[in-house]
Amino acid sequence: MSITQVSKELLKQQGVSLIEVLVALLVLSIGLVGLAGLQSVGLKSNSSAEVRTQATILAYDMIDSMRANRDTAINTSCYLLSMGGTVPSSCNSLATNDLTAWKANLAASLPSGNGSVSNDDTGTRRVITVTVQWDDTRAGGTATQQLSIDTEL
Repeated sequence: MSITQVSKELLKQQGVSLIEVLVALLVLSIGLVGLAGLQSVGLKSNSSAEVRTQATILAYDMIDSMRANRDTAINTSCYLLSMGGTVPSSCNSLATNDLTAWKANLAASLPSGNGSVSNDDTGTRRVITVTVQWDDTRAGGTATQQLSIDTEL
């Protein structure tokens, strides 16, 4: 092969390396955009899970308070509370303090946090339902999320 033939072959290949680099950059940039989207979805899911965990802890906190003051919780309606309702003031101070502190913790720990406590008397059993509600739009969820826990005292 002569020198002129080699230089003609090199002229044909001119710019091929640049095209390869541009294609590689395009593939890399698409991958990085996908990775950024995945990171965003992961952060939203993590935020939602954190709030749900806090709601679960607060629901069990109310159940533990009721178990600590079991006689009042079983024999009176002092621990019953409707969603968005006010704490009954005619009850003993421990039940009133428990509900007041619980409502304050809901409002402070959860976005638009609210809760209710209801019961279902079925003969000798008293089943308590503690419901916690919060706004999950910040984490990409629906406007209102709700968690209910049923337990027997």
